[in-house]
Amino acid sequence: MELRSVERIRKRRLFAAMNWMAGLSLALFWLPGIGPLAAGLVGGWKAGSVRTAIAAAFLPAVLNAVLAGVGVAYLTHWIGWGLLAGLGAAVWALTGIGPLLLGAVVGSFVASRAV
Repeated sequence: MELRSVERIRKRRLFAAMNWMAGLSLALFWLPGIGPLAAGLVGGWKAGSVRTAIAAAFLPAVLNAVLAGVGVAYLTHWIGWGLLAGLGAAVWALTGIGPLLLGAVVGSFVASRAV
């Protein structure tokens, strides 16, 4: 019984961290470098562990690539274009993930030490 509640808490932390990172990244888009770093710090703090923070930073980029690939493959009726679109979306989404990932790791490390 306790294992299920721990898994629910981990899932909630992952989704909360992803939401905080996405929301603050959108709100602070006008601060290049500093905006994603601040979003990563808050998201990493909400994640609580380094593993969850890294997943929360990378998962939206991966989901974006998958959705772009599936959408283009559906619209063009050819999977090759979908693969190219998915790869392009992944590369584009991962180009600006450096400050976000750094902030997420630092934030989660600080959160784990503060408890």
